[in-house]
Amino acid sequence: MATYDYAVLRVVPRVERGEFVNVGVLLSCAAQRYLKAAIEVDAARLKALAPTLDLAAVCDGLDAIRRVCEGGAAAGALGRLSVRERFHWLVAPRSGVIQTSPVHTGRCDDLDATLDRLMQRMVRPPADSR
Repeated sequence: MATYDYAVLRVVPRVERGEFVNVGVLLSCAAQRYLKAAIEVDAARLKALAPTLDLAAVCDGLDAIRRVCEGGAAAGALGRLSVRERFHWLVAPRSGVIQTSPVHTGRCDDLDATLDRLMQRMVRPPADSR
């Protein structure tokens, strides 16, 4: 059983309004050297909040988060940091268009399955229950 930390990735098109759309999840388990970002951008939901939002710039920022999670040269200097250090850098509070939720902790046997479950619960629109 692994202990993990996670945070939800949010796009906050107009920071002054505080409205956001969840677009992904960061999941980290330092003991297993695991750090992944699952990201799904719902352009229609974002455009409903901010019709003039530069989606390409948002997607570029989210791609940078993926690179930091993967580590290595593609992530620049951040890619040389440990999994734990990269996760803490990613979840540091900021007031930009891309933000994270507070960090939460859990335990699981399958990190990839947990990441998918968190995406289903926290990011994907709920299924119509009518």
